[in-house]
Amino acid sequence: NEFMKQTLISSDLQKQVVSVLHSVGLIVDEEVQTKSGYVLDATFIHNGKVIGLEIDGPSHFIGRKKKGNTILKERQVANVDLIPLISVPYWEWSDLVSVEDKESYILNKIDQTE
Repeated sequence: NEFMKQTLISSDLQKQVVSVLHSVGLIVDEEVQTKSGYVLDATFIHNGKVIGLEIDGPSHFIGRKKKGNTILKERQVANVDLIPLISVPYWEWSDLVSVEDKESYILNKIDQTE
């Protein structure tokens, strides 16, 4: 099944975001396959529930608008797998300079899943 066979490559951007998740005290699993077959960049537990994380690089967008396959994945993960999903667009992350800014950004995104 080609849908299930995906090359799992962790980008530098993903490594940066996961590092910040660790710095705020979260235990992170990377490249996690959901029951519906999608692979999420990362998941972690927050307040007793699994939260998914997608670090969205340029290939997920046309300009700054998400491509259809990215939108579909987000909807299916949220509605079929019942996993709230945080999206980190590459340009938002690249605008953050300090570690404190990155930690605040991540924590704000997590708060938005509540």
